Amino acid sequence: MLLDFLTGNPLARRLADAALIRYAHRRTAALDRADVPEVQRKTLLSVVQRARETKFGRDHGFSRITTVDQFQAAVPVRTYEDFWQGYWQASFPSLKGTTWPDFIPYYALSSGTTTGTTKYIPISKEMLASNRKAAFTTVALFGHAAPEARLSSGRIFFLGGNTELRRETNGSRSGDLSAIASIEISRLSRPYTFPPRELSGIADWNVKVRRLAEAAARLPITSLSGVPAWMQVLFHHLKEVTGKTRVADIWPRLRLLIHGGTKFDPFRESFRQELGPNVRFVEVYPCSEGFVATEDPRYDLLRVVPAHGIFFEFVPMDEFENGRLKSNRPVRHTLATVETGQQYAVVVTTCAGLWSYQVGDTIAFEKRDPPLIRFTGRTKYYLSAFGEHLISEEVTKAITEAARQSGATASEFHVGPVFSADPKKPGHHRYLVEFHEPPRDLGQFTDRLDAALRRLNEDYDAHRQGDLSMLRPEVLVVKPEAFMRWMVAHGRKLPQGKVPEMDNTGEQTKAITAWLRDHGEVGEVGEVAT
Repeated sequence: MLLDFLTGNPLARRLADAALIRYAHRRTAALDRADVPEVQRKTLLSVVQRARETKFGRDHGFSRITTVDQFQAAVPVRTYEDFWQGYWQASFPSLKGTTWPDFIPYYALSSGTTTGTTKYIPISKEMLASNRKAAFTTVALFGHAAPEARLSSGRIFFLGGNTELRRETNGSRSGDLSAIASIEISRLSRPYTFPPRELSGIADWNVKVRRLAEAAARLPITSLSGVPAWMQVLFHHLKEVTGKTRVADIWPRLRLLIHGGTKFDPFRESFRQELGPNVRFVEVYPCSEGFVATEDPRYDLLRVVPAHGIFFEFVPMDEFENGRLKSNRPVRHTLATVETGQQYAVVVTTCAGLWSYQVGDTIAFEKRDPPLIRFTGRTKYYLSAFGEHLISEEVTKAITEAARQSGATASEFHVGPVFSADPKKPGHHRYLVEFHEPPRDLGQFTDRLDAALRRLNEDYDAHRQGDLSMLRPEVLVVKPEAFMRWMVAHGRKLPQGKVPEMDNTGEQTKAITAWLRDHGEVGEVGEVAT
């Protein structure tokens, strides 16, 4: 209690804000001065030297590697399954000396393998420090751009997932990355953060979010971070608890909203209406494997941060076929050689023993110096059942644009192909869309969606000409929070579970549609608000 008083009283908070702003200016200046290729080279050689006596290091001649080119020649690009089968499975959870020299205290659980099984991503003590440094960099870039925000005057709200950690046989623990982060929060930081452990530890998401809303409604929240879809659920409960019509009236001191994990475009307009003009939206790009990038408010773009113990490589998307690499020796660029306007798959080497590891995300560079990117999707998220070659970024842009033109705001969506049973009749795309505000006219929304896709993608436009090889898309309206109920029914933990946005085979689309229809979750436009 004495520590809480010393760190949480008004004077301490003013001093904390002053220190944070000084740090923000220094950190931003250091980032701007950094020689990014040289920083990345030193980062790579440092982790290679650290792991030279591991099994992986001996297998790949780490003791002889002195350049980036030598590393790329020695180490092929690998997937999670490659690491699991080749290095981890036999000794898991005791991975000391396999791909990293030290004891691994945590494993971040993540879905997304091709087999649908859970991934166990090693989190070393160095990776914990890397994640903390990345978090401070995010706050620093915001603080440099908005020094008047005074985040330390209130509470920083981390809307995380399940905080239950399972104890493994060797004493390590596994669970959601947000659970690991909550345990690792410094005691000095706790008076400035929310929620406390007794609330973050509630296992049932629906109970937890209600309790969080009840407690947080009385607090001076200055910053909120989380996945957009689950923040929407929190907003709903906050307004029910308080009787207010907008979150801006509940948290008037809110100045920063940090979002990640999914494209924000479909949520932006509704969040702006909910939170008012004084809140800055800042995107982060973290993943279980490591923190990739954070938004620099001066550019309104994600900035790859080069000095967090992670070495980045980028594989052009023409090295992929059907979502998989054509070979494990593709063309590999670094932050020194990437080109703007190209689609790349992200590959990381980390201070937790991942070596040229394929994350599964795709990005495009807007600028090389500083390294500014935008997240474009997943390597496995694409649509080309009819030769249309649509990527996630294009679909998200089209939905957002069609919603805006139709007086609607969309949140979650899923899209996949529907193949015609009649060989003489073309197939089409089926969109399952959950609206925050429904369109006035669903037919108009569909037409505008189709038109936006035709403008954004020449292949799509060619296949839509005259309805010869692909028909107009079909849009089914999904009732509010129906995707959340679908995820719960299929064992996906909340809130870290994500709606699978794109399905190139059509099988998943068929299964999701069947479940939604069987459970009365597909409604007409007029039913959406009920």
